[in-house]
Amino acid sequence: EVFTFNKVEIKVQPSFKVKNGDPMSIVCHADISKSTDFQLKHNFTIFKDGKVVFTTVSGKGDARYEISVARSSDTGVYECTVEAGGKTKSSNSLRVWVKGMTKPILTVEKKEVLEGEVVKLRCELPEEEPPLYFYFWKTKMNSTPKEKDVFEPYRNFSVVEFAVEEGDNILQFDCFVKRYVQSEFESSEHSNKTLVTVREPFIKPALSVKPSSNITEGDRIQFECSTVVARMRDIEIILQKNKTILSSVRDEKILKYSAVATLEDSGEYLCKVEQGKASKTTKLNVDVSELFPKPILSASMNKLDENKELTLSCSVSGFRKANFSILRKNSNGDVWLKNFRNLTMRVDVNDTGSYICKAEVKGIVKESKPVRINVYAPVSKPTLSVVSGLPEVVLGKPLRLICRSATGTPPITFTFYKGNEVKKTVINDTYATFLDENIRQNDKRGYKCDAKNNHSSGVKTSNILNITVIVPIRNASLGSVPYGVVEDGSEAAFLCSVNEGSWPILFRIFRKTDHEVLLFEKSENADRVMWRKEAMHRQDTGTYYCMASNRANVDVKSHPITISVILASWQKGIIAAFVLIPIAGAVIFTLWWFLWKKKK
Repeated sequence: EVFTFNKVEIKVQPSFKVKNGDPMSIVCHADISKSTDFQLKHNFTIFKDGKVVFTTVSGKGDARYEISVARSSDTGVYECTVEAGGKTKSSNSLRVWVKGMTKPILTVEKKEVLEGEVVKLRCELPEEEPPLYFYFWKTKMNSTPKEKDVFEPYRNFSVVEFAVEEGDNILQFDCFVKRYVQSEFESSEHSNKTLVTVREPFIKPALSVKPSSNITEGDRIQFECSTVVARMRDIEIILQKNKTILSSVRDEKILKYSAVATLEDSGEYLCKVEQGKASKTTKLNVDVSELFPKPILSASMNKLDENKELTLSCSVSGFRKANFSILRKNSNGDVWLKNFRNLTMRVDVNDTGSYICKAEVKGIVKESKPVRINVYAPVSKPTLSVVSGLPEVVLGKPLRLICRSATGTPPITFTFYKGNEVKKTVINDTYATFLDENIRQNDKRGYKCDAKNNHSSGVKTSNILNITVIVPIRNASLGSVPYGVVEDGSEAAFLCSVNEGSWPILFRIFRKTDHEVLLFEKSENADRVMWRKEAMHRQDTGTYYCMASNRANVDVKSHPITISVILASWQKGIIAAFVLIPIAGAVIFTLWWFLWKKKK
C-alpha cells in the first residue's frame, strides 16, 4: 500500500471577505495518489495566526471548519496541515477578513443624578476579542458631544465616569468601538443611546447689594447672597472680588457682608455656592462714585540747601472741608509731622526723603503721591593725592590719582585737570579716581580736581599737585684706572656711571670671586661715582661690576671687568737681588780659588 501527497489546499466559503455576523467555512482538501484503493485515515489541523483552532480525523480527503457567526476576531491568516500514514503535508496560507463589528452594549449605573455627581458608564462587546479602542460620548441637549477614549488591550469592555456639571439637565450617552485590522482602523456602529436626568441640589444663588445704585465713597454697602437647597448638609456660600474671598458661611442659606464703600470697591463681585462637587455662581457689578479726589502735595522747592526754609502744602481739588495731615515716608512706618494742610520748616540733610499728605472726609482717607525732597550740604574743598602715597611716578608706569571731599551731600561731580585740560569727569558719592597712562619725562603740568554738588555754593577746587617723574636707570657701566693690570700696593680708581636715571642714584661696586663681596656703596645726586682704593694687593685680583638703582626700584648691572694685581718694580728688584748676589759670590769665590791655585 503506497500513497503520496500531491498537494494540500485551503479555502474559505463563501469568500475571503466575510461580513460580520454571517456564517463562513474554512475547507481543507488533501489530494492523495494511492497504489491501490485502500482506506487511509487523515488527521486534519487548521491554524489561525499560528494557533490551532480546529482538528478532526476523517477517512475522506476533506475537512470543514464551520463558523456559524463570523466576528472581526475571526480575521487572520489560516493554514491547514494533514497527517496520514506517517506523512505530513501543509497548505499555503490564506488571509481571511471579517469586515465590520458587532454593536456595543452601553449600560448606565444610575438614570438620575445630582449636579456634582458622576455618571458611571460601561461599554461592552461580548462577542469581540481585545485589543479594542472604546469611545464614550456625553451629549447635552443641542450641543456638541464631549468624548472620552480608552484603550483596552486585554478585555472586551471598558468603564468610564463623566462629571455632572452646572447647567446639565438631560444628558444622552452612547459609545462605539474601533479595532486595528489589516493596517487600518475598523469602527463599530454606535451603541444604544441612554438618557440620564440631572437634578439640581440647590438653585443658582441670588446676589444683591444695598443701596442698589448711586453708591458714593463713605456709604455703607451691604451684600446679600442666598440660595434654595434640597439638603442643607455641607453647603457653603462664598463671596469674592477679584479672586479675593471677602466672606463665607457653611450650612446656611444666606450670606451677609457689609463695608464702608471706597473707590477701590468698584468692580465685579461673585457669589459661589458649593456642595460636594456641585458649584453655581452669580456675578454682580458695583460702581462706587468718588466722594473727593486724591489730595495733592506741593513743595516750595524739591532741591534746596541745608538751613533753608521748606513749605509743604496739601490740597484737594474742589474740596476744602477735609482733615489734613502731612507725613514723611519711612520703611518702618510713616512719621507724622503735622495735622494741617501746610507745614513750614528749616531743613538739614537729615530731612532728605519722600513726603505725603492724607485727607479724610466721612471716614474715607486718601493719600497723595509722594514728593521727593533733597537737602544738600556743601562739598568741602577736595584733596588730590596719589593712590600709592608719594607724589611721584615711574616713567612708563600709569599714575592713579584720587580726589576726595570729606563732606558734601552726594551725588558729587568730580572733574580732573592736567594743567588746564579737563581729563575726566566722574559722578560718585565721596571720591573719584583718575588713571593717567600718558606720563612723559619732561611734562611739567600739575594736576588738580574740582568737586561740586547741587548746593548753591558752587565748585570747590583742590590745591595743585605736582608729580615727580622718576626716570629708571639705563645702561650702567664700570671702568678702572689703571685698566686690567694693577701693581701690587698701587692705587686703583673705579668709575661707575649710567646713561640715564633720576637722582639720587645708589651706586654699589662688587667683587666676585667664589662669592659676591660689596666693596663700595654710595647715593649720589649725579650720574656717576668714583671710588679709589689706595693699595691693591694680590687678593684683590678678580671680577668687578657695579649696580645702580633709584626710586624706580630697578637694579641695573654693568658688564664685569677683570682686574689682575701683579708685583711692583721694587719687589721685582729685591727678588732679583736675592737671586743674583749668591750667584756673584759663587763666581768671585771660584775666581779666587783659581788664582790661589795658580800661585802655588
